[in-house]
Amino acid sequence: MQRAPMPGVAEREMLMTRLSLAEANAIIEGSFQAARENEGKPIAVVVLDDAGHIVSAQRQDGASMFRIDVARGKAWGAVAFGSSSRDLADKAKANPSFIQALAVAAQGKLLPNPGAVPIFHPDGTLLGAVGISGDAGPRDEAFAAAGVEAAGLKSVAN
Repeated sequence: MQRAPMPGVAEREMLMTRLSLAEANAIIEGSFQAARENEGKPIAVVVLDDAGHIVSAQRQDGASMFRIDVARGKAWGAVAFGSSSRDLADKAKANPSFIQALAVAAQGKLLPNPGAVPIFHPDGTLLGAVGISGDAGPRDEAFAAAGVEAAGLKSVAN
């Protein structure tokens, strides 16, 4: 019995959909633009890949201390659950002990507060998440969704 040949690196890369640095930076710029257009407070934006690793992170001049950390925690929850951090915050209200246990299991990376959305490829593949901190949570989330759309991606699944 003959085995099928293993795909080469180029073939494997074509099969895998990944969030690029250029896309992450476009999301950040789109988020910054949305914040400017809506007279938002200075924000920090963190874009994570589908494994929760930072692809790109930036903060506007004047964004206060811990904003990157808070944005990352929001994004980490969004990518882990494939839904907005607002949805995760709602789950936390309904079942606080479960979310506390998750936060412990996640070694403190999980922050169930509004301000992050998942990033989906147009084909529905989860690519990562973007989290924002600096303004009110619902506004942070709106800026995040605007950034995802500006990059030509989706913040909700098909």
